[in-house]
Amino acid sequence: MARVSTYLNFKNNTEAAFSFYKQVFKTEFEGEISRFSDIPAQEGMPPLPESDRNLIMHISLPIIGGHMLMGTDAPESMGFKVNHGNNVYINLEPDSREETSRLFKALSEDGVVEMELQDTFWGAYYGSCRDKFGMQWMFNCTAQ
Repeated sequence: MARVSTYLNFKNNTEAAFSFYKQVFKTEFEGEISRFSDIPAQEGMPPLPESDRNLIMHISLPIIGGHMLMGTDAPESMGFKVNHGNNVYINLEPDSREETSRLFKALSEDGVVEMELQDTFWGAYYGSCRDKFGMQWMFNCTAQ
């Protein structure tokens, strides 16, 4: 089923933030917590610094009204620079790859494509962009 969630980028304190949110909302994490050490080695990809291996790559927590709060650490070793204003994404999870492509094309027009839509190692058709108004969008389609 399609849904919308809010995606938060943190500067190496995602685990502390989400532990706090878990306590506040009295809910449990959805699925496994993924860490950067879970990323399979890829040709041409520099080695991950030991200090970043235990950082959170992805975490999900249902909050209220069916809304999902998601997050990641954004390590500088991977080119991220977290600033207020770039630390929030609207995450779209459409029901089909076709709808994902349509939304991506429309929202990235006259904006900036951060990552082209592509199949990922976690099984999603994923991409991200910043629209012409500066809003950041992630697309994470798991439908086949």
